[in-house]
Amino acid sequence: MLEREGRWLLQLRDDIDGIVYPGTWALFGGHLESGESPAQAVQRELKEEINWTTTQLEPWFSKSSPQRIAHFFRAALTVPLSALTLLEGQDMALASLEELCSGQVSSKVCGETRSFAPSLQWAVDQMLQENSR
Repeated sequence: MLEREGRWLLQLRDDIDGIVYPGTWALFGGHLESGESPAQAVQRELKEEINWTTTQLEPWFSKSSPQRIAHFFRAALTVPLSALTLLEGQDMALASLEELCSGQVSSKVCGETRSFAPSLQWAVDQMLQENSR
């Protein structure tokens, strides 16, 4: 989860049949390749998806489901949105906590509001749980 000035970077997944949770908002990331650690995988995925890397990624939490184990990391997004190149997905946005709590974010590219992939909802729930402590 990348944060810039109190807003979190989201990826709107492509509307393509056969991909996981098409057309929903998610976090940038993906699957581990053979021999990769979760930290190496997220670095590779950030480079592949938005042409950006950071050395400041911190492990945040992991969540298991019957299909997979999801590893979440946090870092500051140190560049403006305009400095990123969207290479995967149909849109990206910086969402406020209020938008994240609503469960839906508007896409300027699609001209409509879209819901969250389960993995993004897990991250939002974790953040809210930590903020309530």
